Amino acid sequence: MVRMVESAGHAADEACDGLEAVGALSARRYDVMLLDLSMPRMNGEGVVRWLSNHPDRAQGLRTVVVSAWAGDKRGALQELGVTTVLTKPFRRHHLTALISEITSTPRPNDKGCAYLPRDARPVIPQDRPLSES
Repeated sequence: MVRMVESAGHAADEACDGLEAVGALSARRYDVMLLDLSMPRMNGEGVVRWLSNHPDRAQGLRTVVVSAWAGDKRGALQELGVTTVLTKPFRRHHLTALISEITSTPRPNDKGCAYLPRDARPVIPQDRPLSES
């Protein structure tokens, strides 16, 4: 996933699990996070809940959940501010189109895009309804 993001011309950081993702979010600001729901140590929903409890770290962040089974979590995720789900499996052009859409939609204080985790996947602008890409 990171290679796909980097090959599209964007910077990418990785986290191997939810705790590393939270550590990265604590240390640095990101514009976009690609977040898998089924990560070890702290799952993706836990990361989103952490962001909900730390609004200063979530400001301006767009979270895209990448999952094969997000359907049963849609309500909770939407309540937490997740607006986009990228369904697995996906093809490179799906991710590229999503990145293009995210990066072409300006938000206040946007300074480019960085993507998170190896097992983390995407959220599009929060003013859009939750949709499957």
